[in-house]
Amino acid sequence: MKYLDEFRKKEPFQAILSKIKSLPLTEISLMEVCGTHTVSISKSGLRSLLPPGIRLISGPGCPVCVTSLEDVDRVIMLAEEGRKNKRYIIATFGDIMRVPGSHSSLLKEKAKGSDIHILYSPADALTLARENPEKEVVFFAVGFETTSPTFAATILQAQREGLSNFSIISNNKLIPPAMEVLLEDKETTIDGFLCPGHVSAIIGTAPYQRIVDRYQKGCVVSGFEPLDLILSTYWLMLQKRDTAPRVEIEYSRVVHPEGNAKALALLNQVYDIADASWRGFGVIPKSGLVLKDAFSAYDGTKKFDLPTPEVATPHGCRCGQVLKGMITPKECPLFATRCTPTNPVGACMVSSEGTCAAYYKYEQ
Repeated sequence: MKYLDEFRKKEPFQAILSKIKSLPLTEISLMEVCGTHTVSISKSGLRSLLPPGIRLISGPGCPVCVTSLEDVDRVIMLAEEGRKNKRYIIATFGDIMRVPGSHSSLLKEKAKGSDIHILYSPADALTLARENPEKEVVFFAVGFETTSPTFAATILQAQREGLSNFSIISNNKLIPPAMEVLLEDKETTIDGFLCPGHVSAIIGTAPYQRIVDRYQKGCVVSGFEPLDLILSTYWLMLQKRDTAPRVEIEYSRVVHPEGNAKALALLNQVYDIADASWRGFGVIPKSGLVLKDAFSAYDGTKKFDLPTPEVATPHGCRCGQVLKGMITPKECPLFATRCTPTNPVGACMVSSEGTCAAYYKYEQ
């Protein structure tokens, strides 16, 4: 209840908007790196309420969207092999099913007869492994710091039970390294970040301090309501006006500077940090989570010696530029024509948190 009381004490939306309009800033570009923020901004029409020079741009905030084409193709290849030898059960979250690979998707492979399950929790995959001891259950693990601890906990539970027929293909990624890559890119213009609330609830605020210190860019951890987002925007604009970048927590009813100690301990126990491939970015150093050697028995990439496929990028798809905030979805020639939620060409149109999907639904 105290958190609700704290939230209600904030100034009314219109009052904050009036303050924004009174600031002597005519140009500023602020990026949100959270898919839930992207949807909330589009759904509330927040961009249309701000002065023209105040730009809210969407970044790589959707884990499904940033999963590389080669990683999708690799799991599709495993699904194809499983359809032939009847040995594999593939499990994953719903959104990744419809992401197009070079020549197919997991949804299409399921329709062809591959044993693929849509699950809501990685723990459910352990149930599949217990019920199917003669088969290998492989979870295609996609997520950021928010969901990665749940995969870590699942691995530990599998180890305790001695479930040798369970493994994951880890595509878990870390947000702060991608933020730094964006700031190093001369084609992007970012004056500050609306930092992700859910991710920050796990990692705290220390990882953002490097962005402030090294790049002199402001960071505000924002909640998800329109009032959260307009207030966070205002705080970033004040930082820009005063030339005083810093890390601030607007979402203080959930996020604390130290993060979640138990979740971080799980990550440190199970994962090592490694380079990872991101759609539109290529390989970002130290941006991925891979299982430690002690848990290699649960590493599907090692267990099945998965090859690196030759990928075929969809012609005309500009998801990479959308994910970097270089263009809006409307600037992609395929948007709302060849590429729609019912017939997606790129990953950004698939996920419920994808920028293109949000624009299609709320900003056409």
